[in-house]
Amino acid sequence: MSSTRFTPPPITHLLYLHGFRSSPQSLKARTMAQHMATRQPQVQWWCPPLPPSPREASALLMQGIQDWPRASMAVVGSSLGGFYATAVAEQTGCRAVLLNPAVNPARDLAKYIGEQTSWHDPQERFFFRAEFVQELRDLAVSRLRQPDHYLALIAKGDEVLDWREAHARYAGARIRLLEGGDHAISDFDAHLPEIMAFLGLN
Repeated sequence: MSSTRFTPPPITHLLYLHGFRSSPQSLKARTMAQHMATRQPQVQWWCPPLPPSPREASALLMQGIQDWPRASMAVVGSSLGGFYATAVAEQTGCRAVLLNPAVNPARDLAKYIGEQTSWHDPQERFFFRAEFVQELRDLAVSRLRQPDHYLALIAKGDEVLDWREAHARYAGARIRLLEGGDHAISDFDAHLPEIMAFLGLN
C-alpha cells in the first residue's frame, strides 16, 4: 500500500458505473444513490445504464460529464465499471473509487460474445458483439498517472475476478484489501465511511 495520501476537496459531482450485465439497479448502486440522496444531497449524482458497446459507453460518459468541474468530480466503478472508471479518471484527472475492478476485460469477456441477459431483469437481453472486445482494448490504460487519486476495494474472496491482478494493477493507489468477501462486496455498507472520506464527504 502506498504511503502517499491524497487529501481531496469535497466533491460536487459523482458518477457511478455498474458492471457487465449489471445496471443502476445493483445493490451497490442503489445503496450509494440512497446514501447520496439522504446524506449528500448537494452532490450531483449520475448513474447511467451503460450500453453494451464500450465505445458507445465511453462516448456517453464523456458527453455527460463534459461540463463537470474536473477538480471536484469523482467516479465510482464496480467490476467492468471499475475499468471504465479508470479510463474516465485518466482522461479527466478526477478521483476514482474502484470496487473489485476488472483489469483485463478484453480477455475475460471474449467468452461472452453472443446474447446475454441482465442480472437484475432476465427479460432484458442484449448482444455482446465480437468487435466490443477490441473496443475494450482501445480503452485500456497503460499506467496510472496519479495513483494517489484512486481508492481500490479488492476482495480476496472475489469469485469472478482474480484479486491479485487488481492488486498489482493498482499498485501505488490506496488499496483496501478485503480478507474473504465476494465479487458483489456484499458488506458494501460497511465500506461507505472510508469511501466518503476519500471523496472528502465525511
